[in-house]
Amino acid sequence: MKPTREARSIAVVINAGSRKGSAAQKLVAESLAKAELPVSAVYTAHGGGELRRTLEQAVSDGHDFVVVGGGDGTVASAAGLVAGTDVVLGVLPLGTANDLARTLEIPRDLSLACAALADGKVVDIDLGRANGQPFLNVASAGLSVAVTQALSPRLKRLIGPLAYGVATLRSYATHKPFHARLEFPDGDHEPVELEDLLQVAVGNGRYYGGGNAVSPTAGIDDHTLDIYAILAAPLREQAKIARSLKNGKFVENEQVHHLTSRKVRLVTTPPLPVNLDGEITTSTPTDFTVERNAVHVVVPRNSSSATFEGRS
Repeated sequence: MKPTREARSIAVVINAGSRKGSAAQKLVAESLAKAELPVSAVYTAHGGGELRRTLEQAVSDGHDFVVVGGGDGTVASAAGLVAGTDVVLGVLPLGTANDLARTLEIPRDLSLACAALADGKVVDIDLGRANGQPFLNVASAGLSVAVTQALSPRLKRLIGPLAYGVATLRSYATHKPFHARLEFPDGDHEPVELEDLLQVAVGNGRYYGGGNAVSPTAGIDDHTLDIYAILAAPLREQAKIARSLKNGKFVENEQVHHLTSRKVRLVTTPPLPVNLDGEITTSTPTDFTVERNAVHVVVPRNSSSATFEGRS
């Protein structure tokens, strides 16, 4: 694909409702100008339905390069809109966790991230779908939903990524175990029945939850989903699992079931809400799929996170 400097029309969409969005608008504009990226239009939204409408407007206006500043949920929404098109997506990490930026090796410093947009390369990444809704990092049911609900905007503003740990401790104390059935439409695995669960997650990318790894081998362009289910267990065993979240080796624990597939259906008892990249947008039963090479995205020139293959 052609370099981003040669884009016909560049749009910037800022989620002012994200943790750093409102304060970063001036710096983003200055940094993009310094990087000599010819911005055609700037859109600002404040989350919710306004953000969705703004993203749709930016895409429908015909820009071939759309830079999105916000958290992982914001970027996932944008990715869902441009998937399968020739529009190139740029990412500015303005959220709390910024796990997609971590996966793609995009600098957290805004001026460096803007420079990477100008001098970087275009790669392909996969897009996960849960009942048709897009996600880039992880979709999950169980404890993670309670954690998301406990992550108040005030808590995230005050302590940033540390808010995930605080919210997790609060949520764990009131968690109720559940039953799940995993079904595999492609027949690559037999159905799995699991009782007394803490959480079930389906990963498309590599990182989630402020730097936790989905698994040691997970990648955002490997065309597969990593599925893991964590059984409820004594606090000592849960602490052992927690200590290996950062490198993904928790999937090797005997209290964790781990599989990979391109399609999986999750049925839970009772029905549960499902968290997609920090946004609760659907519920079980949930059909998960992966769209390979679905989104063109700019990463730093030295990033090894993905390659450009073209959609297939």
